Amino acid sequence: MTIVVRPYEASDWDDISRIHDAARWDELRGAGLVDAYLSLAETYENEGLFDDDVWVAELDRRVAGFLAGSADEITWAYVDPALYRRGVGRALVEHVLARATGPVELEVLEGNSARAFYEAVGFVWQSTTTGKLAGNESFRATGHTLVWRPASDAG
Repeated sequence: MTIVVRPYEASDWDDISRIHDAARWDELRGAGLVDAYLSLAETYENEGLFDDDVWVAELDRRVAGFLAGSADEITWAYVDPALYRRGVGRALVEHVLARATGPVELEVLEGNSARAFYEAVGFVWQSTTTGKLAGNESFRATGHTLVWRPASDAG
């Protein structure tokens, strides 16, 4: 089992769409927001998927997940549900954290089981807010901001 993380290429679109669309159901189900579902094709432009770096993880040469973000924030992270618990998400997050020079933040919906994963890789709770759901603003959601700090960052 080999996981390789590499930059997104336009030819990855079908794979990341399939992954997002399957995994998004799990994310929204945990938050009690399945009625808020939108496909990647319906939301990627409005939510700025390609505003930052996009990384793809391949498991045995098959696209298995993707992550988008900047030097200080993870904005998108999805793994193929058929490949959960195989190290794909960890490889993507560790790839980004290895490049971080300061704190990295992300938001996770209330009820999303991914929160436990992020805490296991070193993220800690910073705040909780309730407001419009990013990507489908007609719904209200509660989200938690988690932050990771490099060992050298005492702040």
